[in-house]
Amino acid sequence: MATEAHVAEGATGYIVHHLTPLSVGEGFWTLHLDTLFFSAILGGLFIWFFKSAADKATAGVPGLAQNFAELLIEFVDAQVKDSFHGRSKLIAPLALTIFCWVFLWNAMDLLPVDLLPMIAALMGVEYLRVVPSTDLNATFAISISVFFLILFYSVKIKGWSGFAKELAFQPFGPWLLPFNLLLKLVEEFAKPISLALRLFGNLYAGELIFILIALLPWYIQPVLSFPWAVFHILIITLQAFIFMVLTIVYLSMAHEDH
Repeated sequence: MATEAHVAEGATGYIVHHLTPLSVGEGFWTLHLDTLFFSAILGGLFIWFFKSAADKATAGVPGLAQNFAELLIEFVDAQVKDSFHGRSKLIAPLALTIFCWVFLWNAMDLLPVDLLPMIAALMGVEYLRVVPSTDLNATFAISISVFFLILFYSVKIKGWSGFAKELAFQPFGPWLLPFNLLLKLVEEFAKPISLALRLFGNLYAGELIFILIALLPWYIQPVLSFPWAVFHILIITLQAFIFMVLTIVYLSMAHEDH
């Protein structure tokens, strides 16, 4: 629900306030402290849950946490087996980490839009953006990390010469080397850009809709917010799944030695 102070600023001021990050620094060296804070907290929650489930794992009747952890692991493992055609001990843990971490990022969008910012305001923090996925810096950070892994495995599996030949000679052979190189560079750089922008765009739009609903009269908000929240659960899960699957596919392509 929109607070009276923010309503007094007008709808535009309220929206801008919610979408403004808590930041320090200037220019390229600006740090979004809220994104870093919530990303670290959610990453720690992911590690704590799976470590706790592993420590309490039993061969007898499993508990709820163990069942849920095994369900997630089997789900991710099935996606890796279907999409990844190489051999690597890193891909399955990486896919599990990406899926769970991005899902937790996205799930922050289901909290009431004014809840955490109001608590932060009581502590003297003026701005607080609680959904890391709505920060383009965060989505690009994780997609660029995947991009570096793609480059690493492309060189490791194919060698420097093999990777260079793939860039220069595919798909049209050595006679169209400049055209091949241009196409391959566009293809490679499109991977992290598409990963980052897809996740950012969907979650930014979802957060904006929640903020717009919060501007409506209180008696109308539940009528719109509940159905949108139910639908948004599908969106946040789907976006985490898509990010994970594309990461697996891209790394599988990097492992293919032609």
